[in-house]
Amino acid sequence: MDLKPTKPLSGFIELLPAQQRCFDFCTTRMQNVLRGCGFNRLDLPAIERAEVLTDKDNWDETETQIFLFQKGDTKMGLRYDGTVGLSRYVAGHLNDLVFPFRAYQFARNYRGERPQRGRYREFWQMDIDILGIEKLSENYDAEVVATLARAYDSIADLVGKVKIKIGNRRFWNAMFEYLDLSSEQCRDVFVLIDKRDKIKDFFEALVEIIGDTKAQEIENVFVNGYKSFANKSDKLNSAIAEMDGFIDLLNAMGIDNAEIDVSIMRGHAYYTGIVFEFFSEKFPELPAIGGGGRYENLADKFSKTKIVGVGASIGVSRLLVSLMDENKIDLSQFENNIDAAVLIMGKQSVPYSMSVVKQLRENDIVAIPYLDTDKKFKNQIEYADKIGARYSIIIGDNESNNNVVALKDMQSGVQETLSLKDAVKKIKVK
Repeated sequence: MDLKPTKPLSGFIELLPAQQRCFDFCTTRMQNVLRGCGFNRLDLPAIERAEVLTDKDNWDETETQIFLFQKGDTKMGLRYDGTVGLSRYVAGHLNDLVFPFRAYQFARNYRGERPQRGRYREFWQMDIDILGIEKLSENYDAEVVATLARAYDSIADLVGKVKIKIGNRRFWNAMFEYLDLSSEQCRDVFVLIDKRDKIKDFFEALVEIIGDTKAQEIENVFVNGYKSFANKSDKLNSAIAEMDGFIDLLNAMGIDNAEIDVSIMRGHAYYTGIVFEFFSEKFPELPAIGGGGRYENLADKFSKTKIVGVGASIGVSRLLVSLMDENKIDLSQFENNIDAAVLIMGKQSVPYSMSVVKQLRENDIVAIPYLDTDKKFKNQIEYADKIGARYSIIIGDNESNNNVVALKDMQSGVQETLSLKDAVKKIKVK
């Protein structure tokens, strides 16, 4: 019989134990920050009705990268981000939630896109949102950015610091109105700005769409800065003041690594105001590792009630998995997490040995018993060494009969006979 493949599907993630411990350590820290800021954890279904995920009825014409399938008469698909499920959830629980509602999700998402560096078909994403009914103070935009900044800062010792770039859709709407661009021109210029760093000749591309004079005005935003358009129109003045005030508010909240970058547009069409992206300072070759912005009507296809919010996503897999795959995160502290391997010399010593394991674990000592009692001592001590145990606790007839343990330091090789109480004290000194 031919053996079946052991590699996972392309774009799906499997981690080795040390990598998984690092991943869990980082994501736990980040979630602790979110919980400490009062965000409620939501664990929503991974599978949604197809009509929830896409408005298209003809699957053959679906241009999105959704994993769609059918069970009986029900068409369904795997979630591709946290926004759609959140929209449905909030619209369905309007009378059960207290607004402004603060929520976060940490879940696997699925996209049928071509796998590449930092982009996967199955990936972990952390989403945070603050939602209001009909309106929501723009102070919450700064609250989301500050919360995310602290979440990233909680793992800075492993992945380095981040920098935050702030853009503003309202600035560009005001700018396009000032230049009297048509709606079609606005859409085309929007796309150009969003991809500005990838376009060989940004100015010439602008000229083709809006002509030389107006293209020069757009170019001046990047050459002379957004403030050079103060007093051009009331809407531009308002947008400029909004960005400056946003930075001031972040500074008041202790966030000093943010700057205005009007080229930050965010591709999602539903963003309407402040937008932002997070970048790694230590690994500048990475694309944005998180971002988000304000949206004016999150759940319009689920409810007639207007739900306004600000939200953001953290690309956890993009940040952690891709860096671990390239050995750019020091995993040494996650390689060995075993305090003691309990080695049992004969089946008659199993009951006493397991009582020792119980007491070790009650003292928050990570202990693993080697329960193949027919194995020679050489095999057992090799196992303790391979799993990286700091100590081996060796128990035979003498130890069982005298209620003691033989404690061996796996680094120094020193072995001594101690009471379990004294052994616990020694193991806990790290």
